[in-house]
Amino acid sequence: MADEEPNLPSKLSRRRRANRPAGTKKRRDVWVTAEEEAALIAKAASQKVTVPNLLMSAALSEHSDSPTERRALAAELMAVHTLLARSSNNINQLARQANATGEFPVEARESLKFIRSVAVRIDRALDGLV
Repeated sequence: MADEEPNLPSKLSRRRRANRPAGTKKRRDVWVTAEEEAALIAKAASQKVTVPNLLMSAALSEHSDSPTERRALAAELMAVHTLLARSSNNINQLARQANATGEFPVEARESLKFIRSVAVRIDRALDGLV
C-alpha cells in the first residue's frame, strides 16, 4: 500500500492539440505587439503548450484555469483512482481473511486509515473541480 504516484499518460503531457480527422477548417490571425508576443511565448512555455494551444484553451475554456492546472488535476484524479483500486483490493483480501478465520486482522486498521486518507484526497481533488 505504498503511496506511489503513477506516471502521466502521454495524452496529458501533449504540447499541441490532437489532430482532427477532417483537419482544420478555418484559420484566424491575431495581431499582437512585440510585448504581447513575448508575454504569450513566456506564458505558453511556462504551461508547456504552444501559443496557439494557449490561445484556443483560453478562448474556449468555460473555466479560468490553465491547461497546466487541468492536466495536473486530471493526473491527481487518475492517481487517486489508482490508489482507490489498490486499496479496494487490499480490503477485499482482509475481508476474505476475516471471514475465513473469524478474526479481524490487525492490518485492517492501517488499511482503513489509508482508505480514509484516500477519501480526503478525493475530496480535495473534487474541491479543485468546483
